[in-house]
Amino acid sequence: MMRKYIVTGTYALLFLAALTSCKKFLDVVPDNVATIDNAFTMRTQAMKFLFTCYSFMPKNGQLGDDPAMVGGDELWEIPERGAYLDMAKGFQSKVGPLGDRFQPMYQAIRDCNIFLENIGKVPDMQETERRRWISEVKFLKAYYHFILVRMYGPIPLIKTNLPISADVNQVKVVRNPADSCFSYIAKLLDEAAPGLPLTIISPTTEAGRITQPIALSLKAKVLVTAASPLFNGNTDQSSLKNLDGTPLFNTTYSKVKWDSAATACKRAIDVCESAGIKLYVYNPAFQQFTLTDTIKTQLSIRNAVTEKWNSEIIWANTQSNTADLQRLISSWWDPLYLDGVITRGELSPPLKIAELFYTANGVPIDEDKTWDYNGRYDLHTAGDADKLYIRKGYTTAGLHFNREPRFYADLGFDGGVYYGQGRFDDKKYMDLFYLEGKFKQRDGKGKYGYNTVTGYNLKKLINFQNTINSSNDYSVIDYPYPIMRLSDLYLLYAEALNESGGPSPEVNKYIDLVRKRAGLGTVASSWTNYSTNPVKFQNQDGMRAIIHQERLIELSFESQRLWDLRRWKESSKELNNPIKGWDLSQTTPISYYRITVLFNQTFGAKDYFWPIAEGNMTANRNLVQNLGW
Repeated sequence: MMRKYIVTGTYALLFLAALTSCKKFLDVVPDNVATIDNAFTMRTQAMKFLFTCYSFMPKNGQLGDDPAMVGGDELWEIPERGAYLDMAKGFQSKVGPLGDRFQPMYQAIRDCNIFLENIGKVPDMQETERRRWISEVKFLKAYYHFILVRMYGPIPLIKTNLPISADVNQVKVVRNPADSCFSYIAKLLDEAAPGLPLTIISPTTEAGRITQPIALSLKAKVLVTAASPLFNGNTDQSSLKNLDGTPLFNTTYSKVKWDSAATACKRAIDVCESAGIKLYVYNPAFQQFTLTDTIKTQLSIRNAVTEKWNSEIIWANTQSNTADLQRLISSWWDPLYLDGVITRGELSPPLKIAELFYTANGVPIDEDKTWDYNGRYDLHTAGDADKLYIRKGYTTAGLHFNREPRFYADLGFDGGVYYGQGRFDDKKYMDLFYLEGKFKQRDGKGKYGYNTVTGYNLKKLINFQNTINSSNDYSVIDYPYPIMRLSDLYLLYAEALNESGGPSPEVNKYIDLVRKRAGLGTVASSWTNYSTNPVKFQNQDGMRAIIHQERLIELSFESQRLWDLRRWKESSKELNNPIKGWDLSQTTPISYYRITVLFNQTFGAKDYFWPIAEGNMTANRNLVQNLGW
């Protein structure tokens, strides 16, 4: 007879002081009979349970389910929108934590455990398929634990579900030390990887399911996170202990963690490349209109994110609805056709993000000896040489001139050229539409709809083949939101290598591969020839700064910055800087290009981790709260 397990209603499994009502499984059994016995009587029912395990995946890229979108400083929003902007403003609370995942992730882990403990009973399955399903669910179990560790730090590990006969003391589990958490997650991924396919054979029916490259790439990210300052020798967390005095953080720095992370990254890269995964470069088989190298480079950057299942995607979330996201962030394309409801320009990059990108020479704007950093807010008029970036004859800030291709591919701004969306402003170069961002202009403040709140628009996440037509319609091409791209993995490897042994040709190799696709020279040539600190890349600290900025640029607006700043322990610096933009209520360039402070952010030591909700603390008195909460 099959064992029965604790099933919860209001709180997550193992965090109740008393048991509550049963939870009905999603699409698990016929006739709405929610019993484990029925769920594993045949393959078709077990498959429903498998997909239930997948269904708990957070919807990356969606404002209501992804705190990394607007929970930090990368994007700003109108004040009326959602709870995550409240988190960016410092309104986090332990009473009802914003973006809380404690309960749903433990519900997910519970279902994964039920699946793993019962899948062996299904009679009508091939063993190779059973092994694959087990590997997928072990991966998901590892991923759900990782989500919790990244948010809350040390957590209770739920390796198996407790039987219904468990007494109340067994139910009241304690938090495991951070090192134990990472070790267990890595172990699950090691167990999962061999049973997973190298590639998805049938994308139409299996897109989004876990592969070996996904499992090994997640392990690489997990171990890099474990080796990073937030978890590796973090003395700020020395007083976080269980009630019995067990320390939850190892405050002694370990280089071995970086060594292990580098090894995991390289293995993941090798497997990804053997599966045919490679950096994406836009090279259409047929193109009706002239495409310059400038535009092709920008499309390589944008399409690496927005083209479905392109060559660079390691893992993407098929449950994320990017069509709605694209409509939210698209600017007001044309008042003749659109009424301002379909497109809203709602998420706006602050000025600090515009300043993050390199100059055209591939170095930071405050390091480029050929670029006028002190005059970056002065006005300049675009000439013929600028026309593929800025509208010829348009007056805008010096900050917008002579920047790297990712700046123009990722950001829209007043006077900036915006390739795509079916617009024709220059028939020689298809779709050289440009934005007008001043007060009551086409893309400016003061009209119906939201448009921008900083003076910048988010271009990167919008598919360039979305089209506007005369039927008051904005046709959007949906795509699965990327969770991991090869460029992410390359930069993780470079980071781990540098932390493990300092700068080396191997470190440079993987950074330079990403930079080449972005239209930039190598690190060595760019810093040697253009930087005021030409030897920066030759020492570990300098290379660390280069890698950090390269990641923040390359992966901008992809739900990565919030987590990177945290694991590097740099949030306390970056998130204590004000959110700034231009003066959007002005109609002339000289008035518009005045800096306006939108919000003064604050970030304290306690903000590196989410608080555990008071309800969970009350239900389980063995839990200890994160510091500062």
